[in-house]
Amino acid sequence: MFKVLSKERLAENVVSLLVEAPLIAGKAKPGQFVILRVDEEGERIPLTIVSVDDSGGAIRLIFQEVGRTTMKLGRLKVGGYISDMVGPLGKPTEVRNHGHVVIVGGGVGVAEAYPVAEAFKSAGNRVTAIIGARSKDLLILEDEMRRVCDSLYVCTDDGSKGRRGFVTEVLKELLEGDTPINLVYAIGPAIMMKIVADLTRPYGVHTMVSLNPIMVDGTGMCGACRVTVGGQTRFACVDGPEFDAHMVDFQELMARQRMYLDKEKRALEEYLRRESRIG
Repeated sequence: MFKVLSKERLAENVVSLLVEAPLIAGKAKPGQFVILRVDEEGERIPLTIVSVDDSGGAIRLIFQEVGRTTMKLGRLKVGGYISDMVGPLGKPTEVRNHGHVVIVGGGVGVAEAYPVAEAFKSAGNRVTAIIGARSKDLLILEDEMRRVCDSLYVCTDDGSKGRRGFVTEVLKELLEGDTPINLVYAIGPAIMMKIVADLTRPYGVHTMVSLNPIMVDGTGMCGACRVTVGGQTRFACVDGPEFDAHMVDFQELMARQRMYLDKEKRALEEYLRRESRIG
C-alpha cells in the first residue's frame, strides 16, 4: 500500500499526488515511470515519475482524469492509499551535454517534460522549452519549467496565455532561425509528436519522443505496449519509453491507442453511474 501524502489540483481534471514510495524514490531517474493499481479490482496504468521529494521518500505523480482509473485515482484523499505500485520502470533518459536542447511538451505531457528539462539543464545544456495547452486554465507547471530552462515559450490554442497556436508552430520558427539546435525532445499527444518528427526530419535534427502506448504489465511480458521502431517491434516498457522519433511508426501507434476507446468509454460511464448512486 502506498500512502497519499499530499494532493493538488493543477488545472481542470489535472491532479498532482505526492505518494510515499521510498524504494521507488531511491532509484528513480528522469524519463522513468511506475505502473499502479488504485485498488485490487482496478486496471494497471503507467504514470511518469515527475519528481522525488526532498526527503527522498516520496514520488510526485501528475495525471489527467480521462477514464475510470484516473477518475478513481483523482478521488483519493490525503491519507488514502494506492493498492500497489511498481517501479521505476523503463529506461531513463540518456542525459548528456548536447549543446542546445529544445523540449516540447503538450498538455499533461508537460509534467513528463519537466524532469527531462531539469536533467538536461543540470548536464550543462542550453535548454529551450515550448509548452502548450488548449487554454490558460489547462496549462501546468509553467513556473517550474521557467526555473529549469534558459528560454520558455508558452502557447495556447485559444490565445488566452502566451502565443496563440500550437507548440509545433514555435518549433518550426526555431528550426528556421539562426541558433543551431542539437536535440529536440517531445512528449505529448501522439499526433503532436508525429508532427514534431515531421518538422525536424528535413533539418537533420536528432529528435527523441517519449511514447505512451497502452501498457499492462510493464516488464515486456504481455506485449501490449509494442511499437514499431525502424521496422522492428519494440516494447515501450522495457526498450523505451523513449525512441528516435524519425524511426517511430506513428500511424500504428495511434491506431493501437484507439483500439479500446469504446470499452474505456463504457467503463467510465458505468463507474460514474455507480458513483452517482452511492453519492
